[in-house]
Amino acid sequence: MFRITLPDGSVREVAPGTTPADIAAAIGPGLAKAAIAARVDGELRDIGRPFEGDSQLALVTSKDEKDALELARHDFAHILAEAVQNLFPGTQITFGPATDDGFYYDFAPKDRPFTEEDLPAIEAEMRKIIGKNEPLIREVWSRQQLIDRWTKQGETFKAEWAQELPEGEELTVYRAGKGEDAWLDMCRGPHLASTGKVDPNAFKLTRVSGAYWRGDQKNAMLSRIYGTGWLNKKQLDEHMMRLEEAAKRDHRKLGQEMDLFHLQQEAHGSVFWHPNGYVIYRALEDYMRRAVNAAGSREVKTPQVMDARQWEQSGHWGKYRENMFVIPDETPNIEDEGPMVSEDVQWMALKPMNCPAHILIFKQGIKSYRDLPLRLVENGCCHRNEPHGALHGLMRVRQFTQDDGHIFCREDQIVDEVQDFCQLADRVYKDFGFTYSIKLALRPDNRFGTEEMWDQAEAELRDAVVRAGMATEEYGWEELPGEGAFYAPKLEWHLTDAIGRTWQVGTIQSDRVLPERLDASYVAEDGERHRPVMLHRAIFGSYERFIGILIEHFAGKLPTWLAPTQAVVATIVSDADDYAVQVTKRLQAAGIRVETDLRNEKINYKVREHSVAKVPNLLVVGKREAEEGTVALRVLGSQGQQMLSLDEVVAKLVAEATPPDLV
Repeated sequence: MFRITLPDGSVREVAPGTTPADIAAAIGPGLAKAAIAARVDGELRDIGRPFEGDSQLALVTSKDEKDALELARHDFAHILAEAVQNLFPGTQITFGPATDDGFYYDFAPKDRPFTEEDLPAIEAEMRKIIGKNEPLIREVWSRQQLIDRWTKQGETFKAEWAQELPEGEELTVYRAGKGEDAWLDMCRGPHLASTGKVDPNAFKLTRVSGAYWRGDQKNAMLSRIYGTGWLNKKQLDEHMMRLEEAAKRDHRKLGQEMDLFHLQQEAHGSVFWHPNGYVIYRALEDYMRRAVNAAGSREVKTPQVMDARQWEQSGHWGKYRENMFVIPDETPNIEDEGPMVSEDVQWMALKPMNCPAHILIFKQGIKSYRDLPLRLVENGCCHRNEPHGALHGLMRVRQFTQDDGHIFCREDQIVDEVQDFCQLADRVYKDFGFTYSIKLALRPDNRFGTEEMWDQAEAELRDAVVRAGMATEEYGWEELPGEGAFYAPKLEWHLTDAIGRTWQVGTIQSDRVLPERLDASYVAEDGERHRPVMLHRAIFGSYERFIGILIEHFAGKLPTWLAPTQAVVATIVSDADDYAVQVTKRLQAAGIRVETDLRNEKINYKVREHSVAKVPNLLVVGKREAEEGTVALRVLGSQGQQMLSLDEVVAKLVAEATPPDLV
C-alpha cells in the first residue's frame, strides 16, 4: 500500500494503480468534478496517472489559475496540431509549447506555407476535436519505438529529435482518442484528462509566421501558428481587449506620430533619435543623474572597445561571445592574398556591459576599507549582437545605453546598500506611476563560484528586502529558482503598466565572482588585502527600452515634465498673433518647452493635430483673450477648456513641468 499525504496532513493508504482522480472521487463528487490535475511531490501531473510510491498530493482545480492555464494552453497546442493534420494531410508536426498568453505549434506543410486565411478553418476543426472529448492517454515508449513510429509516419523532424534522446530517459507520448487511428504526439505532459476539458470558446488563433527548425537559419523553414488560450470566454475577451488597447499604445506607432525616433536597415537595431525623442531621453538622463547623485554615487565614463583578453578573464567571452561585436586590434592588409584575419590577430570587442571596465577603474590606486562603499555609475552605451528576428522597436535593440552602476563594498555593508537601493528604486518607479513586484532570481545550474558563496549572496539579498519591508504579498515577493546570472543571484523589479502588462526592468546583483576573476582588492582594517563585493545595479535597465515602456504605459500622453513640447499656443484669428507671441515668450522665460501655431487653419484642425502629437497643453487665444490677457487652456485627454489668466496658466505649467524632487 502507498501512503498519500494530503495538504491538511491527513494520510490515505491506497493500492498500487490508484490515481489522484480516485482520491478526489473518494473525498467527494464535487472535488472529483473540479480536479483537473495533481501536484505529486511538487510535480504537476495528469489527474489519471497512477502513484508510483508514497507521495505528497495536492489536487489542482481551475482556481489554481497558473497551473490550469498552463495545462489548457498545452492542450490547445496539441489540439491545434491534430486539427492541422486532419485538414492538411501530409503536414509534418514538430513542437508546440504553451506561452505566457497562449500557445504555438511549428509545422512543415506538404504543399505550401500556411497563411492567416487558413486560420478560421483550423479553428473550426479544433472545436470539432474539443467537442469529441477525446481522452488524452499518457504512454511510456522506448526510444526505438519512437524512431520507428515517426519514420513509418514520414515524420522526419520528430524522428530526428527522437534519435537524439537519451536511452535511459523515460520517454512519453500522448494519444488523443483510442485505437490505431488515434492521433499521437511525443510530449512530456502533463495534460488534462480529455480534449473536452478545455473551453471551445476560450481560444483564438492569432497569426502565422515563419520559424526555422530548431531555431537555426541553416535548417528548414517551418510554418508557426500562434494562438491565445484561456480558461473561459470572459478571460479571452478581456485578453483580446488588452491586445486591442496594446496596439493603440504601440510605441513604434506613437513614436512615428509624435516624431520621436525611427529605425532603418542602415543601422539595424540602433535608434535614430529625433529632436522630440531626444528631449525625453535627456530629461530621463537628467532625472537619473539627480537620483543617483542624491544617493551618493559618482559618475564615470569607460571605453566602448576593450581587449578580448579582458572579456576572457571576466568570463563574458565564454558566455556572451556570440552576442558580442568583435573586431581585430589592427586592420588587416586587404591587399594581401589569403584570409582577411588570421588566428594570430588580437581581438577587441565592443562592450556588451560595463562591469569589467568599472573594476578597472576601481583597481586604479590602492583602495582602503575607508573608501568603501564606492558607488560608480555610468550612462554606458553598450552593444549586443541580437538576432534580426529578435529586434523589436525600442524594446530590443543592438545599441543601447544602460543606467548602470556598481557598488564596491565590504561584506558588512552589503545588506545596507541593497536596502538603500530598494528604497531608491521604489521612489523612482512611483514617480512614473508604476506599481511593481520584486523577485529574487536564484542560482542557475551553469554558474561560477562555490555553493557557500551563493548561499551567502542569496541570503544577503533576501535579508535586505525583508529589512526594507518589501518581502511581502503587497510587493509580489517571489523567489525564482535557476534564474540568476552565471556570476550572481539578483533581485528583479517587474513593473506593471496601465493595461496590466509586466516589464522586468531594474536589478541588483550581489557578486563575489568578478572581483575574484579580475583581482580587485582593498586594504582592510587588519592591513591585509580583501576582496570587495560588487553590487551590479540598474533602475531603468536601458534608456531605450524604458522610454518604449513609458510611451506605451502613458499611451503617448507623457507627464508634462517629460513631454517634448509641453505647450502649444494656437491662435483662432490672425488678430491674436501678437498676443500669442507674447504668451509664448512669457512661457519660454519660465522654462516651458513651448511652440506657437499661427497658421491660417481652423482651430479644430489645430486641436486635432496637436492631440495626435500628444501635446499635453494647448493654449488657445483669440481676439477676446488678447484683450483680456487670458488663455483658453485645453488639457490633452480632457473635455472642454479652462479660462485662465496668463499668470495662472504660467504658474500651472511651471508646476507641471518641474521634474519630481529626489533630494
